[in-house]
Amino acid sequence: MTFAELLEQVGSMGHFQIIHVMLLVLPILLMASHNILQNFTAATPRHHCHIAVVANYTCNDNFTDLLACQELLRVSIPMDVNQQPEKCLRFISPQWQFLLDANATTTNGSEMDTEPCQDGWIYDRSVFTSTIITEWDLVCHSRTLKQLAQSIYMAGVLVGAMVFGSLSDKFGRKSLLIWSCLQMAITSSCAAFSPNFTTYCVFRFLTGMALSGINLNCMSLSVEWTPTKHRAAVSMVTGYSYSIGQFILAGVAYAIPNWRWLQLAVSVPYFIFFFYSWWVTESARWLATAGKLNQALQELQKVARINGRKEDDKLSVEALRANLGNELRSPKSQAAEYYSTLSGNRRYCILQFFPHSIMHFCAVNNRFSTSFAYYGLAMDLQNFGVSIYLIQVIYGAVDIPAKLIGFFVISFIGRRVTQASALILAGLAILSNIFVPQGELLTLRTLLAVFGKGCLAASFNCAFLYAGELYPTVIRQTGMGFVNTLARVGGIVAPLVRMTSEYLPSLPLIIYGVAPIVSGITTCFLPETLISAASVLAVISASGPPLHGKKMIL
Repeated sequence: MTFAELLEQVGSMGHFQIIHVMLLVLPILLMASHNILQNFTAATPRHHCHIAVVANYTCNDNFTDLLACQELLRVSIPMDVNQQPEKCLRFISPQWQFLLDANATTTNGSEMDTEPCQDGWIYDRSVFTSTIITEWDLVCHSRTLKQLAQSIYMAGVLVGAMVFGSLSDKFGRKSLLIWSCLQMAITSSCAAFSPNFTTYCVFRFLTGMALSGINLNCMSLSVEWTPTKHRAAVSMVTGYSYSIGQFILAGVAYAIPNWRWLQLAVSVPYFIFFFYSWWVTESARWLATAGKLNQALQELQKVARINGRKEDDKLSVEALRANLGNELRSPKSQAAEYYSTLSGNRRYCILQFFPHSIMHFCAVNNRFSTSFAYYGLAMDLQNFGVSIYLIQVIYGAVDIPAKLIGFFVISFIGRRVTQASALILAGLAILSNIFVPQGELLTLRTLLAVFGKGCLAASFNCAFLYAGELYPTVIRQTGMGFVNTLARVGGIVAPLVRMTSEYLPSLPLIIYGVAPIVSGITTCFLPETLISAASVLAVISASGPPLHGKKMIL
């Protein structure tokens, strides 16, 4: 009897599994609030140099309201090519002649003496009352620090995946989930009280680490307590919870325009998650593989009671040891049997026609490009020229049909077609925006970006499933760990690529668009892992005596 069969015996998808999954989904619900939080806490409002001659005027907080402010702005700040006040330059001395000649131009101040901002900046606070940009003046020569802060956060996510992933295998999923929720609650709340940018980045890094711990262990606990036939549905519920979290973030950010209070609002709920995570049931599969059969038996009996099954009386340590003997063997012994089977039956392995190094490269490239382009789009909401709250809602809404369509295409057409088409379409949508003029056809720009983001959301779902199926069981965790690491690297690099707009405004879009297209093309060289039941039976029946009594591992 396998562990999957044991789950069926103690209740399959019963009351316990439903309650357990719902409790584990709640922390994931707010993950989007931290992954893309800087769209709001690090929003860059309109700004220009502080005007010395109006140092005591009330127009400093909203420089477009009063006619006097507009006139002083005209004589103090040069205009850019779009006839908007320059963000980083001011006239050395007021150009009063502009008040006498209404037709005079101040564009770029090219014919007049200008200087960088010396006395700080004046910000338009009509939308955001406070952000880390306005508080620490992360504009002009310091504007790249905004992208750096997001990359530092994503670096924390990467480190957390490596650290908490290995620790959860050693100390258990529940223990690491409890710790991660506590770390998340404390460090993300402390970020709201950061006195300076450096401290803020440190706390955001630690928050990213904790987020990985929560994500990994919530997913492990939900999957390891769910029978195989219900895992697709659980995976969909988990994916949609992240999408709903994007709606929640838009609403909370609209209600709380101050970055410190917003940071605190999305952090405090993790204290609640920390307290109830003690109730979460440890994975019996992990307990069994860790040699803790007595505890595994207790957990299985508890689950059977909650599900109303009487089979818990039939469970015993001896029965567990006998039925799970194959799963309790060391990974080395399983690997030895796997490679021994392959050496004698190469023609029955789904991977034998495909060079492993190329397969590994393509799988890694898929996850990297998907994450890279996804965060490149998701962290650029201000450049669409429409309400940042509206675009966030639209970005969250497109995930729902995109993931549903992706699910059906994956199930009925195949993984390779879904992955390749989603990546290529996303890349083409991103590249198309290069040809739409800035400040014009805003609806078209938004539609192209939303379509691209939807394709990448579908690609995310497919990439996770596809990579898991491409690797055989005995090396799946190692392969998936490396693939996920490269996905995190994509999230780290994505904000940094935004800095290349200093050299060519369209260069970030070119990079974000080309990467998924190249990945989509390489996906065409991967094998298809969607195999019908008839095909599997045909392979088994054709195997004959060599596979008799052996378990084929894929």
